[in-house]
Amino acid sequence: MGPKAGQPVGTCHSADSYLPEHGNGGYRVRHYDIDLTYKVRANRLAGRAVLTAVAGQALGRFSLDFGAFKVPQVSVDGRQARFTLRGGKLHVTPARPVPSGATFLVDVRYVGNPRPIGGPWGDIGWDELTDGALVASQPVGAPSWFPCNDHPADKATYRIAVTAEAPYTVLATGVPTLLRHSAGSRTWVYERPEPTASYLVSVQIGRYEELELADGRVRQVAAVPARLRKDAARDLGRHGTIMEACEGFFGPYPFGNYIVVVTDDELDDPIEAQGMSIFGANHVDGRRTHERLLVHELAHQWFGNSLTIADWRHIWLNEGFATYAEWLWSEVSGGPPVRAHALRWHEAVAAQPADLVLADPGVGRLFDPRVYKRGALALHALRLRIGDQRFFGLLQAWTGRYRHGSVTTERFVALAGLHGGTDLSRFFADWLYTEPLPAMPL
Repeated sequence: MGPKAGQPVGTCHSADSYLPEHGNGGYRVRHYDIDLTYKVRANRLAGRAVLTAVAGQALGRFSLDFGAFKVPQVSVDGRQARFTLRGGKLHVTPARPVPSGATFLVDVRYVGNPRPIGGPWGDIGWDELTDGALVASQPVGAPSWFPCNDHPADKATYRIAVTAEAPYTVLATGVPTLLRHSAGSRTWVYERPEPTASYLVSVQIGRYEELELADGRVRQVAAVPARLRKDAARDLGRHGTIMEACEGFFGPYPFGNYIVVVTDDELDDPIEAQGMSIFGANHVDGRRTHERLLVHELAHQWFGNSLTIADWRHIWLNEGFATYAEWLWSEVSGGPPVRAHALRWHEAVAAQPADLVLADPGVGRLFDPRVYKRGALALHALRLRIGDQRFFGLLQAWTGRYRHGSVTTERFVALAGLHGGTDLSRFFADWLYTEPLPAMPL
């Protein structure tokens, strides 16, 4: 049963140009308080999520993104609400309509066997490991384990408590604030006070040992299986120096801590979360073979996590910047210089079809390698055009002005225009909004 005639309804879709079915209209979430109990071998999750939200309009009904769980109860402001769960949406009708501008609480109890959400990018979200679990939610996997407004522009703070069997370590998005022991289990509590997009919230469960990476203004630790500890210590051994280099390029690290998780299983690709990166056992070999990936995922803490795209079509602002960070680290660490990487990848991209617009690649090409490489090439071309001093000043102004906010290509172009000292309209038209790959400036 829906709201009475005349009562406004929040939309069950977002304004995202690529993924409108993810995200919901009519409200914004300000805080998530999530309590989970997880049984590893049974892959059984019991949860309670309390959302603090603000109504953007009067709401007789609203929706949340949510996966296939049993939901015994939903309440709004302490009163039981009517609800239905279908098609990846939890539709909620509160006992009383929520007034426009009001702050309201949504309390959802749920239980079930979490499973990833299928899509064109494979299975995304909560996934079982051989002995544990991981969460990899970009771009649409967050509803696989908690009810949310699953849109990158709806950033909120988080408190996450997870209870699991005692042999397992739980790592989650945030700074650890509490560890409780009970008979046969432990409860881990994490808090993330910085605004965070739902796809960047993560839980990692496994038999891990802690490895100190660097201690200082930002504590950096790794969680690794015992069998990989020696190789991980070497592969991650320069992490403190990498962090210092990134801060020199991009400005202060934007969060209170950083965790590197190495699973005991192999993974196709590393995964970034807020204040965390996750790697597979195959990314550790004791020879620093995959160090560039370590740099890439760390760079996402600035580009993607602190500065989160307002719409998925702006994905190059995440991947182009993180790829360019790889090239910068290569040069300062004694590897090939940025110029060599740019020449190599300009030739490689030029050999591929000229059918991708960097600032609007299309939903099917969100993670096309050309978004990564052409994005980095565009940044290097901009650096050559305006000079090092203006370019790196622009990067620090970019990360400072929009720290913990939402960004778009248009905002970057506008800021570059202020810092560039010259008219860049034709430059950006060629690099961001047309298909042919421009020549690299001399």
